[in-house]
Amino acid sequence: MSDLRAPLRRSTSDRMVAGVAGGLAQYFDLDPTLVRVLYVVGSILSVGFPGLLVYLALWMVIPEEG
Repeated sequence: MSDLRAPLRRSTSDRMVAGVAGGLAQYFDLDPTLVRVLYVVGSILSVGFPGLLVYLALWMVIPEEG
C-alpha cells in the first residue's frame, strides 16, 4: 500500500514567518496554530536557542510550495 501524502513543503498561504509551521501542519494534517504553540512551548523548554536553530535549518532545508 502506498502513501499518497503530498511532499513536505513550506506553506505560502499559511505563514507567519517562513511557512515552516504551516507546511508541517499541512503535511501532518494538524491545525497550524497547534503546531506553532507546540513549537514555542518546546523552544521555551529547551531554553529557546536550539528551537531557533531548528527553525532556521528547516527554513533552509524544506522547499517552498509552488
